[in-house]
Amino acid sequence: MDIVVRQGDSYWKYSQLFQLPLQLILDSNREIPANQLHIGQTIKIPGFVVTNYQIRAGDTLWAIAQRRNLSLESLLLVNPNINPGALRIGQTVRVPLRIIWRVVEGRQNYSYDLMMENLVRLKSIYPFITIPSIGRTVLNRAIPEVNIGGGNKKVHYNASFHANEWITTPVVMTFLNDYLLALTNQTPIRGLYMLPYYQQVSLSIVPMVNPDGVNLVLNGPPSEEPWRSRVVEINRGSRNFSGWKANIRGVDLNDQFPAKWEIEKERREQAPAPRDFPGEKPLSEPESIAMAELTRRKNFNRVLAFHTQGEVIYWGFENLEPPEAETIVNEFARVSGYTPVRTVDSYAGYKDWFIQDWRRPGFTVELGSGVNPLPLSQFNEIYEETLGIFLAGLYM
Repeated sequence: MDIVVRQGDSYWKYSQLFQLPLQLILDSNREIPANQLHIGQTIKIPGFVVTNYQIRAGDTLWAIAQRRNLSLESLLLVNPNINPGALRIGQTVRVPLRIIWRVVEGRQNYSYDLMMENLVRLKSIYPFITIPSIGRTVLNRAIPEVNIGGGNKKVHYNASFHANEWITTPVVMTFLNDYLLALTNQTPIRGLYMLPYYQQVSLSIVPMVNPDGVNLVLNGPPSEEPWRSRVVEINRGSRNFSGWKANIRGVDLNDQFPAKWEIEKERREQAPAPRDFPGEKPLSEPESIAMAELTRRKNFNRVLAFHTQGEVIYWGFENLEPPEAETIVNEFARVSGYTPVRTVDSYAGYKDWFIQDWRRPGFTVELGSGVNPLPLSQFNEIYEETLGIFLAGLYM
């Protein structure tokens, strides 16, 4: 919601008027330092939108404010050109509306386009987040990263490395939405208030690593050639892409990282395939390159990659993980009911590479149970199980 600065205004005054943490207002207006406010400037207030209201007989701005649980001054802020003593029936005034509901509706086929629509909407309501692109896919789709918070602890979550594990994206997006709601409404999630974590943690989220693959699973072959014909050929003539894990070129993105990649190359698929082809070399694909460059640039303290399925959490690699990883994974297990598994006969994954190169905690969290893609009927249960892990990723 945009407001216009008046004589005597300050960010602190806005935080009191709208009952918002001051830090969220400051971070929503990074380009305007607190000591540089001047009359007539436009300022963003997070967690609110503006609705129109038509004046009826007997209305006053004070009465409207009372009915909406707002201060009179907040109404005056969004109606700078209105004379409150000269309202007339039928006149339209602007009324702040606090957002207390989710934008993200996760329990549906969650395509790349839907995710991008949700991100645009979230950014407009919560301008303290930033959403840069970390790179582009084979089909030139932007891969967004959401940044929230400004603390020294750097934590990263990602989802949908594998195309038919796309349900991980709406799960992560729902948590993002709930985190934002809890911040602006100063309400707890499972008894935890989020503002301290916003101040202590810089959270990076890549909600869909593999947009081309997700859209292939959900919507079928792309319209453009040669990809339309090529994916059907890779899929052995079938137009059922429910078993497709790879990117659009038939490369498994979670077999792409230089952590004993040669072992996977030797024993996996030897040509583009719906799954398990590690590529001709490590980091050959634009999506895996983008993730590697992001990780090197951000220097995360820990990373969590969300996959399906199995209700397990993989947390080790070649005994290179630090001792604290076991403490963290035991808390993840406690809050989710999932089973920690230290080692597995698998290499070249994102968390493997992170543990190997940084010697820091990295986790692959396998959500839900059954056959991928998991049915949407599991969504609510998966979210409730995973919510504890999202939170523990911040406080551990």
